[in-house]
Amino acid sequence: MTRTPPTAVPRVRLWRWRRNPLRRHSDIVEAWIVLATWILALLAGTAAGAAVAYCTDTALSARRAQAHPVSAVLTDDAAKTPAAGGGYDDARVWATVRWTARDGSVRTDRVKVLPGTAAGATVTMWADRADRVVPPPASASEAGAQMVLGGALAAQVTGTAVWGAGWLVRTRLVRRRLAEWDEEWKRIGPEWRDLSGGRG
Repeated sequence: MTRTPPTAVPRVRLWRWRRNPLRRHSDIVEAWIVLATWILALLAGTAAGAAVAYCTDTALSARRAQAHPVSAVLTDDAAKTPAAGGGYDDARVWATVRWTARDGSVRTDRVKVLPGTAAGATVTMWADRADRVVPPPASASEAGAQMVLGGALAAQVTGTAVWGAGWLVRTRLVRRRLAEWDEEWKRIGPEWRDLSGGRG
């Protein structure tokens, strides 16, 4: 005996947007919620990413504008090896340098230099407008990378948050629809069983 395979039920795409007798008002509402969620997630994510990228660029530009390179002289020989346990250190060592500030006064401070640099060597350091030692500002490539990474992260987080909010609204709508179906079945189920002769 040959067994007839079950007939596959065709999947109708975008059925919530098409007129059919089984479509309810809640189906239309759910379709609009899904569409609005994706649009808002895309727009909000794009806006957040652009805003973060702009703020990052503005902050880095301001930092570059406030810092200037200064030539300083090493007062002592730098250590030949970095200190152990530097963690995320850049393999340089701390050393004391001397430089002349813009007001003509002589300043001294500690900056990072290459290991083994001899006393009297000229090194380039960065200072702010008050001639205080500051970390070197980010280069153009580093600034660009920070802008891209920050913008992408902000876009992803914002888009995910909006999508999650839409998913919660849709979930509540589905639960409400299931509850309505349950109530209708409790009302219609006994009548259907009577019509079918008690079967089912």
